[in-house]
Amino acid sequence: MSTATRTRSLHLSPVLRQEERVTPLELFFDLVFVLAITKCTALMAGEPTWRGVAKGVLVLGVLWWSWVGYAWLTSVIDPEEGSVRLAMFAAMAALLVAALCVPHVFDDTALLFACAYLAVRAGHICLFVIASRDDPGLRHSVTGLAISTAIGTSLLLAASFANGLLQGGLWALALALDMGGPLLIDASGWRLQPSHFAERHGLIVLIALGESIVAIGVGSQAGVDAGIVVAAVLGTVVAGALWWLYFDVVALVAERRLTNAAPGLERNRIGRDSYSYLHFPMVAGIVLLALGLKKTLAHVEDPLDVVPAAAMLGGTAIYLLGHVAFRLRNVHRVSTQRLAAAVVLVALVPAATAMPALVTLAVLAALLVALIVYEARRFAELRDRLRHQLAE
Repeated sequence: MSTATRTRSLHLSPVLRQEERVTPLELFFDLVFVLAITKCTALMAGEPTWRGVAKGVLVLGVLWWSWVGYAWLTSVIDPEEGSVRLAMFAAMAALLVAALCVPHVFDDTALLFACAYLAVRAGHICLFVIASRDDPGLRHSVTGLAISTAIGTSLLLAASFANGLLQGGLWALALALDMGGPLLIDASGWRLQPSHFAERHGLIVLIALGESIVAIGVGSQAGVDAGIVVAAVLGTVVAGALWWLYFDVVALVAERRLTNAAPGLERNRIGRDSYSYLHFPMVAGIVLLALGLKKTLAHVEDPLDVVPAAAMLGGTAIYLLGHVAFRLRNVHRVSTQRLAAAVVLVALVPAATAMPALVTLAVLAALLVALIVYEARRFAELRDRLRHQLAE
């Protein structure tokens, strides 16, 4: 075989990931997911009812699971080497089409969304099959994933020809079976780079937080006055507090836990549970918060309706509960203060429908800041030690 032939063969084959840093192409891929998140918020904002929220969460869950699949894939192969780069661009195009379909995904664009989503998932499985050809354990896990993916995408295709409760039921079943598949698959065959995997999920949380900032801008389109300025500042405080609660210590401890876990079954289960599953309520909570922020900025002096109020306060509570479960899974301890804060936020929903939206936002910001101050003082020594140890 000539050198040119060998080079060409290597160029067309997936290259196993060697570095743990997130590549520029992965960040580029995630930018398409930003649009998907924005469209989910728009879907719920256009139909601010419990039914509309349920639709938005279902679509977000389906899109989240497609993103998760590529996070696992690019933790095995280098996305910027060989033909994988072209496959990633193709997946981005398909995901972009799916995102554009979201506002009418249960009506006119249902079939187009299902076809675009099928292309995204099929590309993911094909790349995994190629990457696992010399790894029997990985191939076994990929085969199981291919089965659950085929079932989920088939149900979405069927849902595109249905409507009403049947359509919603098919969506819910597709999401449950697709996300539940990995629980039935032998997890020992998967491969992941711990630092890369943790960083990738941290960046997606950051991207979701960016959506809350975008929601502030969209909600203030009517004009800028004193109320809008105050609301924008408070919204930034809330987004900053959510950033602090995740990135200050939680993300560092979780990454160290994933890194120190034994390669194989233990590490893969932590990656599946802590990141693939438990990061979804965090991202969903931020998206619901964005819906509440958008409605708040539109009418700062009026009380929020019950659904936007529940989205803003309840969404933040879901985010905090995700942290509670995340900590429980990784260090087997319950964060009682974050659990209590989530309970208080849910209890405040009825009051939020009776006071100006700006006041509700101020209460939310004050509660989150108080939570951060409490944790910073209560666990000051532990926090300082962890941050310095984990940064080394």
